[in-house]
Amino acid sequence: MTVSKTAEKSSEKPADTAKGRKDAADGPGEALQLGELSEQLGYVLKRAQLKVFENFLRCMASLQLTPAQFSVLLLVEKNPGRNQTEIASTLGILRPNFVAMLDNLESRDLCARIRSTNDRRSHILVLTDKDKAVLARAKKLVATKHEARLNELLGPSNREALLGMLSKIANEF
Repeated sequence: MTVSKTAEKSSEKPADTAKGRKDAADGPGEALQLGELSEQLGYVLKRAQLKVFENFLRCMASLQLTPAQFSVLLLVEKNPGRNQTEIASTLGILRPNFVAMLDNLESRDLCARIRSTNDRRSHILVLTDKDKAVLARAKKLVATKHEARLNELLGPSNREALLGMLSKIANEF
């Protein structure tokens, strides 16, 4: 009987949630007030970066490339014969993370490591034939979908200004 009384009590007051009390499972209510956080440059940069990456991943879904993988492939293309330490360092990727990423790219035949003739402890990175074709498709997707959306949102002058400001932070901060 206790169970039925509890059920009766809960069925007698279904208006509790309608009056504004929401359980976590019910979904979000009003948006949280960010206060000072909305004026913190680091916070806003991170939120923007997350949105940009989400869009990038949607655009690259058919190729299954992450922003970091795409960046690696672009650097390898523009810097043939450079070693993996130089590529990782330029992109700010920690060695263990970079090795795992290269393992993934190699398993998909998108990149190859070749022992350096100058330093047998070092490996240079090269693009495979498959990678060259995938990279060409990726560049087209980035240009026509991802970057195009950013350009549409910002406009050419704001895009250039933002690139300049972000480069200044990256290079001088």
